[in-house]
Amino acid sequence: MKKLIFTAVFALGSFATFAQEAATETQEAATEVVAQDSFSEISVEEVPQAVSDMIEASYPGATINKAEKNAENHYKLEVALEDGTVGSLTLDEEGKTLEQ
Repeated sequence: MKKLIFTAVFALGSFATFAQEAATETQEAATEVVAQDSFSEISVEEVPQAVSDMIEASYPGATINKAEKNAENHYKLEVALEDGTVGSLTLDEEGKTLEQ
C-alpha cells in the first residue's frame, strides 16, 4: 500500500513539473514577439544615406516602398525590384544586413 501511495505522489509531482515548464516556454515566446514588434514607421527620406547606398549597390534599380525604425537604429525596409518582386530587409544604420 505504501508503494502505491508513493507512486501516486511521485506521478502527480512529475505532472506539475511538466506543466510549469510549458508555461515558462509560452511566456518566453510572448516576450520575443513584443520585442520584434517595436518598429515604428518613418518616411523613406529619413532612411540614412548608408542604408540607401547599400540598397542601390546590392539591388540596382530597386526602390524603398516602406521604412520602419526601432530604438536600436535598425531599419526594416520593404524594397521593390524592377521586375516587380517585393521583399523585406532589416539593416543597421551603417547599411549592414541583419535579416533578409
